[in-house]
Amino acid sequence: MGFRVLCGSFLVVMACLGALSSVEGIGCNWGLRATHPLPPNIVVRLLKDNGFKKVKLFEADAGALKALGRSGIEVMVGIPNDMLASLASSVRVAEDWVTQNVSYHISKNAVDIRYVAVGNEPFLKTYNGTFTQSTLLALQNIQAALIKAGLGRQVKATVPLNADVYQSSNGLPSGGDFRSDIHSLMISIVKFLNNNGAPVTINIYPFLSLYMDPNFPVDFAFFQGGSTSPVVDGSITYANVFDANLDTLIVTLEKNGFKDMPVIIGEIGWPTDGDKNANIANAMKFNQGLMDRIASGQGTPRKPGPLDVYLFSLIDEDVKSILPGNFERHWGIFFYDGTVKYPLNLGTGNRALVPAKGVKYLSKQWCVLSPSASELDTNLPGSVQFACERADCTSLGYGSSCGGLDARGSASYAFNMYYQTYNQLRDACSFSNSSVITQVDPSQDGCHFEIMIELGKSGANQIASGGSVPSSGSVPLLGQGLSMVVTLVMVLLVTLL
Repeated sequence: MGFRVLCGSFLVVMACLGALSSVEGIGCNWGLRATHPLPPNIVVRLLKDNGFKKVKLFEADAGALKALGRSGIEVMVGIPNDMLASLASSVRVAEDWVTQNVSYHISKNAVDIRYVAVGNEPFLKTYNGTFTQSTLLALQNIQAALIKAGLGRQVKATVPLNADVYQSSNGLPSGGDFRSDIHSLMISIVKFLNNNGAPVTINIYPFLSLYMDPNFPVDFAFFQGGSTSPVVDGSITYANVFDANLDTLIVTLEKNGFKDMPVIIGEIGWPTDGDKNANIANAMKFNQGLMDRIASGQGTPRKPGPLDVYLFSLIDEDVKSILPGNFERHWGIFFYDGTVKYPLNLGTGNRALVPAKGVKYLSKQWCVLSPSASELDTNLPGSVQFACERADCTSLGYGSSCGGLDARGSASYAFNMYYQTYNQLRDACSFSNSSVITQVDPSQDGCHFEIMIELGKSGANQIASGGSVPSSGSVPLLGQGLSMVVTLVMVLLVTLL
């Protein structure tokens, strides 16, 4: 297959999140979009037990930052895109943000903050230029605020970018350059980063190459070599998409006067559910290949030497938007509760992953379709739709871990996810008299029926307002992107009933 076709797939995958000054130690991304997140102190212990030296937060979460204090873990703190306009409008706004989210945690909690990630992939084509006017200004104001706070040497501001900011004129890494519509803007941003000692950070997702192009050669997505579709670029032969993608950026930087610019791999990983190619076997193969590559210190053809990498991600997140695909909620190397998904040697001293310790769960019970309920009940599809609009049913999709369930199993899975999401409240297992609570684990054939984490009496992350279960007219809890999941489940039910 020609590389021009491959570029169409891998050059639109995600890129650039942040950077740290040291290349020693594996980093990871800690996302917080979950209905029942692990307590921050348990997550920090999980990070330390598994030898992670760096972590990226997508937002300045006070609880997470406090827990990271005196942990010995370097931190990158993110700023959401919806804050870019206000940060760009006023240096004072940026100064207030730095005071509250950086200075405070460094001085009060001794958090080792190294970078602020200003925005998250703001130049995606799907944003239609929404953030092109505010990103650079926000970046400059945050860096100015850091300098004013006396943190200019310790903490750097950067911008998480997506790989669609660069492209190739000849379909090969050697033809790399910034996208024409944002070329001058990218030059200004990279120049600013360079002048302030901040590396460029890129996220590379070979999984997305495979997901978006059914003709993409599977072996080219992995690190194990032996690709039947290598890419030849002059004297260089590329055996995997990671090397080709990263080297396209390296060429782009060199072509625009930024030779030897430090580069960080801010996100890279493989999901375990939500798509036919998102499974345990592929994730283990990819991530172990990645770990072995890091341990070898070989780099890429155009960027030899050790790689500085942040694995994506640490823990699954059941409230992430699934507009990109159902797999978005399943990137973790650990399940939602910190249990290990598959064997993985991170090369950090442990030969195997260490699970989270001290996790407390809700009662050992599940909500399922009643044995006396009829599969032909006309209320059943509506009940399943209601449940999946308010809980995570992505594992029921085609090719997913629970995609092989029959109609009864699918309904039970949906009911249980809703029941667990709403903290096993009695009314959360009431679906037109067709559901029942059981103490017998209904998990089957690789499809796991979850029991959620105990949130505690504080109710700090209460799912339903006032502890109540939403009525059928309520706004869906999990919001954006759920129609795709609901459609998949409804098609399944209609087919099987």
